[in-house]
Amino acid sequence: MPEQTDQPIQKIYYDPISVAKRTKQRLYYVADHDKARMLEHIIKKSELRQCVVITKTKRDADKLSTHLKEQDIRAAAIHGNRREQENEAAVKVFKESGLDILITTDMILQSLGLSDISCIISHDLPSEPKHYLSRLGCLSESGEGIAFVDLKEERELLDIQRVMRQDIEQEELEGFIPTSKTDDEASSQEKRTKKTKPRHRKQRKKSDNKVKEGHDLPSKDAK
Repeated sequence: MPEQTDQPIQKIYYDPISVAKRTKQRLYYVADHDKARMLEHIIKKSELRQCVVITKTKRDADKLSTHLKEQDIRAAAIHGNRREQENEAAVKVFKESGLDILITTDMILQSLGLSDISCIISHDLPSEPKHYLSRLGCLSESGEGIAFVDLKEERELLDIQRVMRQDIEQEELEGFIPTSKTDDEASSQEKRTKKTKPRHRKQRKKSDNKVKEGHDLPSKDAK
């Protein structure tokens, strides 16, 4: 008979990686300066409600909140620079469906204890994969995680996928597909080549030939 212990059996169903594997996820490659516009497009097209958006910095959260409000989207930013009462009030309104979009950072998200969220959008990828997994842990079982990825964030994406042991499904939105690094470098190289093309080589060669053939050289008898 197996030895009995008083240790409880650990369930792995709610292990962060297990949660990630069964959570619907998708990502979009998008230039950093287009992320706010893409978020606006997705919100309006999908009519997202009860969605939490995670930014890397407090300043980004404020800027994003201002942009969405200007587009008549009910949004609010909460972070450590705001008074606790303000953050609590915003979360309450969000839970009561008075807000469509709640914008915050990883640090505040972990302290809010939010759960059963229908959608979490990673406006910026975190530097540590564990923070991305924590974001997914706030979703409901039918919730979805969406990530915006700038080309400069590819290393963070690879780290996250390595930890999850799976790739995130990639989708594209017309008008938001960033130019690849290879295309940028090729274009720059072509421009540099055109600018620096030496047009005087042929003339220099003729001049050298004249010297070799003895043209324009003073005669030995010349005085």
